[in-house]
Order: sequence, then C-alpha cells, then structure tokens
Amino acid sequence: MRKIIVLTFLSLDGVMQAPGGPEEDTSGGFRYGGWVVPYGDEFLGKVMMNQMGQPFDLLLGRKTYEIFAGYWPHAHAADQPLAPRLNNAKKYVVSTTLEDPGWKNTEVISGDIVAAVRKLKQEDGPPLQVHGSGNLLQTLMKNDLVDEFWLKIFPVTLGPGKRLFGEGSIPAAFTLTGCEVSPAGVIVASYARSGAIKTGSF
Repeated sequence: MRKIIVLTFLSLDGVMQAPGGPEEDTSGGFRYGGWVVPYGDEFLGKVMMNQMGQPFDLLLGRKTYEIFAGYWPHAHAADQPLAPRLNNAKKYVVSTTLEDPGWKNTEVISGDIVAAVRKLKQEDGPPLQVHGSGNLLQTLMKNDLVDEFWLKIFPVTLGPGKRLFGEGSIPAAFTLTGCEVSPAGVIVASYARSGAIKTGSF
C-alpha cells in the first residue's frame, strides 16, 4: 500500500492560496499571491530537492495540474533541477472536464474520486505526492486518505484565502517526524497520521 503525502506551503493562519505568484490564483479577490517568494533561499531549495529527490508519483487537482503543465515541460534542468523528476513522474489529475491532459505520463481521474484514489493507494508504486490542489485536498482529508503532511510554515498571516485545513478536516492525530527552521524563519515540519485523537482533563 502506498502513501499519500501532502506537500504544502502554509501561512501562520493556515492559508495555502497562491504561494508562487500574483496571478497564480486570484479567486475570492486574493491579493497576496507570491507570499513565499521573499523567503526563498538555499535552505528551502535543499529541502525541496530532498523531498522530491526520492521516487514519487503526482496526484493533482485540475487547476494545480494546469499550472504545473504550463511550466515544467518547458523548464530546463540546468535552471530547474526538479524539472526532469516532475516531467518523468507518473501524474494523476482529478478532473471531470479535462480530456487531453497534454503533459506526458498523465492519467485523468474522473467519476468516483474517492474510490479511484483508494484503488491507487492499494497498487504497487512510489508514494503519491499532492502539491497545491486545495479542493482535492479537502476530499482526501474528509475521507482520511492522507498519510503524511510535509509542511513549510511561513512567518506571515494573510487573512482571507483558501486554507489547507478547511471543510475537509476531520479529528485525527499525527506524529511529528521531522522539524527544521530556515534562516528566514520558515518552519519545515513533517507529520505522519497516527490514529485517533486522545482526550483527557486537567
């Protein structure tokens, strides 16, 4: 059984919308696209290379897929070392409207998303990494399909915006499996699913 691992850039108040650029996702009138850019450094670059330097397949929502597919096939390895890994990875895109994905090694998932993802998890293969894909993430979390969160938590609050832990969140316990802090104050924290919430009283 393979894992679903969620890699997300997150503000202190839980917003994940449009981390990479002003035009990435302006829905809802979001005005702060590109909020991670001032914190990019060699430290974060190494973190991303380490996390994506191991075998993986990609599981993406349609909007994130279109952003990726519009950029990575045209990126050069000399400038973007991750380009070959993303371009050669097997990609699954969840969409009811996409017919010709265009990007090589891509399969479209439509219909019963939960059943399809459960079937993928049962197959042999590398972990499924989920980047962005806010709407898809709510479905995955609601159905307890996420095994690990690899978060990069930035020292900003953004107010309105799409949140990682939104309507799909369920009561769940996690174990911290790794934690580092970048020179710019970005917390890199990884969590693995560890069963039910335990409660008590003081």
